[in-house]
Amino acid sequence: MSEYPRLRVAHAHRSGRNPRFVDSPPRTPYTKGSCKDSALVPTNWHMNNGHYDFIIIGSGAGGGTLAYHLAPSGKKILLIERGPFVRREKENWSSLEVNARGRYNTKELWRNADGMELHPHTNYYVGGNTKFYGAALFRLREQDFGEINHYGGISPEWPISYDELEPYYAQAERIYHVHGHGGEDPTEPRRTGGYPFPAVSHEPRIQQLSDDFARLGLKPLHTPLGIMLDEKNPWKSTCIRCNTCDGFPCLVNAKADAHICCVLPALQHPNVTLLTDTKVTRLETSASGREVTDVHVERNGTKQSYSGKIVVVSGGAINSAALLLRSANDKHPNGLANGSDVVGRHYMGHVNSVLMALSKCPNPTVFQKTLSVNDFYFSSPEWEFPMGHISFVGKLDGDTLKAGAPKVAPKWTLELMGQHSLDFWLTSEDLPDPNNRVTINRDGEIVLQYKPNNEEGHKRLIKKLESLMQQQTKCPIHGHECHEGLFARNLFLGQRIPLAGVAHQNGTIRFGNDPKTSALDRNCKAHELDNLYVVDASFFCSSGAVNPGLTIIANALRVGDHLLERMGAERSEEKMMATA
Repeated sequence: MSEYPRLRVAHAHRSGRNPRFVDSPPRTPYTKGSCKDSALVPTNWHMNNGHYDFIIIGSGAGGGTLAYHLAPSGKKILLIERGPFVRREKENWSSLEVNARGRYNTKELWRNADGMELHPHTNYYVGGNTKFYGAALFRLREQDFGEINHYGGISPEWPISYDELEPYYAQAERIYHVHGHGGEDPTEPRRTGGYPFPAVSHEPRIQQLSDDFARLGLKPLHTPLGIMLDEKNPWKSTCIRCNTCDGFPCLVNAKADAHICCVLPALQHPNVTLLTDTKVTRLETSASGREVTDVHVERNGTKQSYSGKIVVVSGGAINSAALLLRSANDKHPNGLANGSDVVGRHYMGHVNSVLMALSKCPNPTVFQKTLSVNDFYFSSPEWEFPMGHISFVGKLDGDTLKAGAPKVAPKWTLELMGQHSLDFWLTSEDLPDPNNRVTINRDGEIVLQYKPNNEEGHKRLIKKLESLMQQQTKCPIHGHECHEGLFARNLFLGQRIPLAGVAHQNGTIRFGNDPKTSALDRNCKAHELDNLYVVDASFFCSSGAVNPGLTIIANALRVGDHLLERMGAERSEEKMMATA
């Protein structure tokens, strides 16, 4: 007898038989839009091999959002996720388990260009990597959609404009509960309205820093955050402003991730089926090579296949490129959609640094990730080229620092460093290089080859932050001697690839108007196939210098409208927002 209650599986009637009862594995709370209405869904839905209107591979920012947008259409939708739901357990909030021991990281091994093993810091769960992201949801700047000259080269123009994506950014911010304050950001793109939720307030030490930045002539801003926080009514707020948000799965489901905001609401529609613990191994095409006819998967030790009128890939820029390359056939000898030889190429993941500003005075901040600076995003008075974005990571502690601690004076123990640090995250744009790429070796393993570029702007951004921190308000206790210095936390953990290099992965299946230089058209449909789309960050032509999450979400909504129009279905935002 299963330890879990027996649940009616709502979708079993699709096979033409009566609904069946199955033993349910561990369950996850379902919460509509506001994440406060309680219900339960089983982690796996019973189903049989079959034909669908839409098959969506991956349930993260792209795939999960697309499923949400398409769900009210009534079209038959299969959402395939490689992993399970994240188990709700005390370890969700354990820095030792999450950061030091990598409890939720995939155990999969990749290779670098020299054939050495790489342990990717990525996660396979319902909701994708949004289950673990820091929920900083920035729009790309308007200029990011055009050609930009960098010190290290050119950031190319996109086939769509910011104006085309702007209404979808607004929709994405509503769906993902983005808190912010318009008008603060000196590089903020045009908005048709304000943020749907008020900015998350600064705690005293962060407010002091924000005031100091403003005193020095900068325009600090509140970081736009996707969390279920109600500061005016804390007694009913889902979010409790804990110190385990950035990089952690949220134990109280208060992070606005794809699982909570999109996948679970989509599953309330009887036309949507979620298949978990299911790895897509190959896409098969028709004899002409013009359409995907079968999606082959491995699930519970068995091989199955499904077919759909439209197949959408959204497994992350690395895995999506790998899937298309693994699906090579006679009509597509270099991989699906790869007649231009760009699939897997132009991999980008930003130039990133985690820097710790140590002070003699402790930093008691709990929820630290509320402040950002974009004054140097495009240039500075001293330098005409883009430098990047300054913000914060979640508060670091001794357990987190063990793997990549900076080298400082012996008096600073790891725990003491965590208690006395301001923990900055710096992001600069890396440029698309065809030699930075994803390939598949003879054993079918992913090979990631990446050489950082355009680093001068990032070096200058670090120097700029160093200068700013040396000009902080005089400490009443220690005077100007309070600031001990700025130290880099190593982003390389053992043999792992850089953490941010995977978290911000993009660019491997770029879109464009010319089939000779791109794999996808402006609607993210493969040039060479009539029913294959890609909606994760693979489509990016350039990386910008802010987190890609909100742009992935907004684009999935844009592509969703195109697909609804193509299938003659009703646009769905009004219906979905009405149930949220």
